[in-house]
Amino acid sequence: MRDGRLRVVIIEAQVLFAKALSAIFADDSDFEVISDHRAPEAVTLAAARPHVIVIDLDGQPTDVAATLGICSQAAPDGRICVLSMHLSSEMMQRCLSNGAEAYIVKDISPPELLRAIKTVADGQSYVDPRVAGGLLRRRSLNAGKPDIMELSAREAEVLKLIAEGLANKQISARLHLSEKTVKNHVSRIFSKLNISARTQAAVHAIRAGIV
Repeated sequence: MRDGRLRVVIIEAQVLFAKALSAIFADDSDFEVISDHRAPEAVTLAAARPHVIVIDLDGQPTDVAATLGICSQAAPDGRICVLSMHLSSEMMQRCLSNGAEAYIVKDISPPELLRAIKTVADGQSYVDPRVAGGLLRRRSLNAGKPDIMELSAREAEVLKLIAEGLANKQISARLHLSEKTVKNHVSRIFSKLNISARTQAAVHAIRAGIV
């Protein structure tokens, strides 16, 4: 995490929800809410120099690419966390492809929301495992993609289950493997994909075009 408090800008079309989000962040001393606005404003974002931009895309007047483009250009060092009510893999892919570092579904609990934002602020990525897992379940891994050419068939299976949010013990039971074997598979996957956290697995897979 960066030194000092994390500066957060909230972009939310509904005033009541914006204030509720502000209150959630205010309860955690790691955060400082700089501003909340109904729409992304380049001047405001540039002046705020946020570490994190939390943007609710539901109800925004412009499309995903345009909205996230404003955020990326105005605050290039700010990490973008998208909130949405939609459990949609297509929407998640569009957000990640246009600069978002997180895709968070709104039924998340406040403590988990704060953990997800801190994960992103620490330089990692976050996606709702239900969305990523559904995408990975529907599409087979493409072994022709350079980023996963070295993944074995078993490692690909483990990667899918990681993306679904399963812990090593659950993967062990699902694949009838020992926990030690699963742990070894996970370590090799992380090494081959050059990632360091489970939440990055699905994001990396999608961005690398392996699904």
